Amino acid sequence: MNKKPKLKNMLMMMTAAVLVLTTACSSGANNNAVKDEGNGTPAEAVKLTQDDKGWEVDKSPITFDWYINFSWFPNKWGVDATSKYITDKTGVNINFIVPAGNEAEKMNTMMASGSLPDFITLGWSEEAVKKMIEGDLVLPLNELADQYDPYFYKVTDPAKLSWYTQENGNVYGYPNSSSSPKDYEKLGDNITSSQTFLVRKDMYEALGSPDMRTPEGFLKALADAKKMYPDVNGQPLIPLGMYDFNDTGNASLQHYIQNFLAVPYDKDGQLYDRDTDAEYVKWLKTMRQANENGLLSKDVFIDKRPQMEEKIAQGRYFAMLYARTDLANQQNALYANDPNSIYVAVDGPANANLDQPTLAGPSISGWTVTLISKNVKDKARAIRFLDYLISEEGQHDTFFGEKGTAWDTIDGKDQFLPEVLNQLNTDRGAFDKQIGASHTFWMMMDTNLTPIWSPAAVEPFKQLEDWTRGKSKSLSEFDQLNPTGTSEEGIMNTKIGQEFGKVLPKLLLAKTEADFDKIWDAYMIKREDLGFSKVQAFKQKKYEENVAKLAAATK
Repeated sequence: MNKKPKLKNMLMMMTAAVLVLTTACSSGANNNAVKDEGNGTPAEAVKLTQDDKGWEVDKSPITFDWYINFSWFPNKWGVDATSKYITDKTGVNINFIVPAGNEAEKMNTMMASGSLPDFITLGWSEEAVKKMIEGDLVLPLNELADQYDPYFYKVTDPAKLSWYTQENGNVYGYPNSSSSPKDYEKLGDNITSSQTFLVRKDMYEALGSPDMRTPEGFLKALADAKKMYPDVNGQPLIPLGMYDFNDTGNASLQHYIQNFLAVPYDKDGQLYDRDTDAEYVKWLKTMRQANENGLLSKDVFIDKRPQMEEKIAQGRYFAMLYARTDLANQQNALYANDPNSIYVAVDGPANANLDQPTLAGPSISGWTVTLISKNVKDKARAIRFLDYLISEEGQHDTFFGEKGTAWDTIDGKDQFLPEVLNQLNTDRGAFDKQIGASHTFWMMMDTNLTPIWSPAAVEPFKQLEDWTRGKSKSLSEFDQLNPTGTSEEGIMNTKIGQEFGKVLPKLLLAKTEADFDKIWDAYMIKREDLGFSKVQAFKQKKYEENVAKLAAATK
């Protein structure tokens, strides 16, 4: 009579044991159950060490939502061979989310809702980074690593972790394209900058390759180009191109040109007010003169990046203050049509001493940071996939894709197959869609590691890259100086930036130099009224902390 209940109890106990074992071995097979029980299985449950690749524990299918805070990001996961290979290998699929319009508005809307996608990638300097951390919207990566994947500490760079450690001792984001001062010492001229002054090769040479380093030479070259080439394939030539204007100014006419002028960032341990530097103001006046002379097209004041890319592909700009890396597809198209119509890097605006530019190279802050949302579907799978991407194995996979499909070991070196390399060099857009390697998915790219695999640069890109060698400088200590947006100084800094965003176009459109001076002087007064001195004192303190922090991070 009692045998059946005992058997039933034994079966129930065995079933429970199997469930416990299954849970211990798989954190993501059932995402809903995982969420209810803490979003994953602690590393201790499967006895992971720093040498264990956590991502190998569970390769069951899972899809993460990954937000990229750049409206121009065009790529989809699972279309190309590389992302398919990574999904097959890890079980992880990615649904990219990209803002359709204004990036800041999209981020603010998501943060206000309190619900963020699983992963978030955005520029390290964006206010949203601090807001997400302060709003408890993202998870500390170190705590996730401690609980789910100690491998994190093996694959990450201690200097970067130290740099990104917050006052509470936690690290919330990990950078891509990051280089410390020690990396500069190790890599030397192999570290390059994306910042370039570009001219259309055939036009520039037809003008006699003029010296454009002085205001006079600069204005004359623009005028001569417009006179010699009033039209490009039936459309008006645009003498000078630059980045789009936004609510805080224009990158080309702020830090870009300041770097070309070698305007210092500090003097004798004190932050330097680069915006009031005499050389910089002189070149802003040169830009005003260019507009008065009819050399600044109305297009430059209204075009956004898609319109600019279209016009670059048409070769309509004579000169540009622009990143060489931001016109790869267009440069390829121009080269295929006519190798002489490409853009080349030349010496551009310079200070009165004609000093060499001090171009921004990769800093320890990197380009973007990636964070994991508090609402992430599966904590364990998320940190383990992130660690895989950061690891040398993940870097190799995202750079090359699957062996035999895109690359092979040729002459003892891993390199792209000839036909794949040809497509990379001639049609980057098609390469991204079909192969998806070589930083197509750049969110975690390690630009100190991947150069050892990179094929030698070829034209029409080699000259652009080589021109920046020896001119790139680490500016790490000047990163992350801006105060938090919600603090008193942060609000002041935001208002100052927005005021300059309004003033900059007015300066260029001023009818006379006297009008320029009036606008400038009024801005200087307004800037001080908005709290500039207090903001500068805040930045000075942060700068001093950064110097000490950098020394500790890289010793």
